Amino acid sequence: MGIIVFSYSCKEVYTPKPRTYVRIDFPEKEYRVYDAKEPYRFEYPVYGKVVPDPSEKKNPYWLNIEFPSLNGSIYLSYMKIDNNLDRLIEDSRGFVYKHTIKAEQIPESRVVDNEREVYGILYDIKGNAASAVQFFVTDSTRHFLRGALYFNTQPDKDSLSPVINFVREDIVHFIHTLQWK
Repeated sequence: MGIIVFSYSCKEVYTPKPRTYVRIDFPEKEYRVYDAKEPYRFEYPVYGKVVPDPSEKKNPYWLNIEFPSLNGSIYLSYMKIDNNLDRLIEDSRGFVYKHTIKAEQIPESRVVDNEREVYGILYDIKGNAASAVQFFVTDSTRHFLRGALYFNTQPDKDSLSPVINFVREDIVHFIHTLQWK
């Protein structure tokens, strides 16, 4: 009769842990008015900082709203309409649809406020695109303002989604409080 020897290993079985994301504690929503030399005024979050765009000398009315605690910025580009509204709208649309390579979909929401003469489109770029929210607004005759939200990190829709949704509310507030001078 043979002896059968069973050997059990004391090795621990490795089970990979699921991927987790850093918890983000968002600040309370509170806004302040920005009203300086630009031909427009608006409200922006108190946890944001309005700074001139680095190309300020070339484009004096371009601004950035930076969110240091969220590692992102909204880049604002202002152009005066000079018989070029169609081109400005097409350029804006082109900037948005450059993201189709990574975007899953790009829903559009119309902006219409006859009282303040603010008209435009808000684009929600779904997926792992570099910019998650873009928009343009105009009064159709003199003013055109384009905005784009970017984060200083690799796009990851799962981890960035809460932050994108949080800042998107600020963008909507910005649009609803924008006034032309």
